[in-house]
Amino acid sequence: MNTTIRGLMGACCVAALGLPAAAETITVATVNNGDMIRMQSLMADFKDKNPDIDVNWVTLEENVLRQRVTTDIATNGGQYDVLTIGNYEVPIWARQNWLLPLEDMGADYDVDDFLPAVAQALTVDGTLYAAPFYAESAMVMYRTDLLEKAGLTMPEQPTWAFITEAAEKMTDKSNGVYGICLRGKAGWGENIAFLTAMANSMGARWFDTDWNPQFDSPEWKETLDSYLNLMTNYGPPGASSNGFNENLSLFQTGKCGMWMDATVAGSFVSNPDDSTVADSVGFAPFPHKDGVDNHGNWLWSWNLAIPASSKKQDAAKAFVAWATSKEYTNLVAQEQGISNAPPGTRTSLYENPEYIETAAFAEPTLNAIESADTQSPSVQDVPYTGGQFVSIPEFQAIGTAVGQVFSAALAGTTSADQALSSAQALTKREMQRAGYPK
Repeated sequence: MNTTIRGLMGACCVAALGLPAAAETITVATVNNGDMIRMQSLMADFKDKNPDIDVNWVTLEENVLRQRVTTDIATNGGQYDVLTIGNYEVPIWARQNWLLPLEDMGADYDVDDFLPAVAQALTVDGTLYAAPFYAESAMVMYRTDLLEKAGLTMPEQPTWAFITEAAEKMTDKSNGVYGICLRGKAGWGENIAFLTAMANSMGARWFDTDWNPQFDSPEWKETLDSYLNLMTNYGPPGASSNGFNENLSLFQTGKCGMWMDATVAGSFVSNPDDSTVADSVGFAPFPHKDGVDNHGNWLWSWNLAIPASSKKQDAAKAFVAWATSKEYTNLVAQEQGISNAPPGTRTSLYENPEYIETAAFAEPTLNAIESADTQSPSVQDVPYTGGQFVSIPEFQAIGTAVGQVFSAALAGTTSADQALSSAQALTKREMQRAGYPK
């Protein structure tokens, strides 16, 4: 029998019997952060609205996610239909024609409601190539009770000198309380994200205007020395293995006096269902060095994008539209409380008086996002944009290699000076190999 005829007969039989067509399954690769885990718990709503689409989740640790999705999209592998990627990757991959333009997302989607700074970072030549699920900057989260016990008051614009003093006075190792928690896990999006932001706030830069690495500068030496001093004397043991999620857990369980990290953590440290210290959490801007007018706060968003290699682009677009819509924000608010809504993406959320009143971190988050200067991340002249990253394709590999060197210094297997020397050499070598300046 002719294959076409046989297929048509099969379809007719299905229709005659009233059998539902098989659902189309899309594979979504995402990071194991709290907001993404929450989304998975609300999938019944998506299924009600899209009964013909099933979702297969691949939930990975941050470094692993980046490695796998980068490999898959660069090789046109087609393993995933929706990717969770950052505003670092979006413009680079869009220019490679690796991402599907996000157009015609539905009449009620309201693209204009996205915060301008967030949408701009995901737009290339006027076209949106990824939709923000949540966005963040960086800030200080601290224990108000421990700071008061130490006889200190958090300044409106904290300096690193104050943070060091507070970390010392808040540390009580005999009771398992450490004055400060910072990222130590190697990775361009882990310890290098934090250390780049800290370096910016210290007046440092990754490259001069001729693309020469600057790890041999006094600003970078001060940055790494200060970081190692804080973590060695007042940080938790095993910090070279701690990234965002590990430090979040330490803070929630009362082990950290202060934590400088992503503003998205605000809802998790102040939610009594998640945090044992929820009633004594304060928020302040990311620190700066005396005399340096730069807080180093970054702009980052975790976004949902559709690879051009996907064979199920319509179903993938339906999922992205659901997960990043105003309706999803309302769903989270109804099911789990408005303070748990994905932060940093939609203007309407920050115009909601209930959110501002309920979420103590809301205004600090918005202020940090809107004041982040990704076009001039350092007070010195630089040939790149970014914040906690350098927006060139080579940064992913270079940043991870430098992260491993700095993580080794935190673990005590190399000195600060040796780490800076290694970072300088490997970055110079890789930049020359890549043909900079271009």
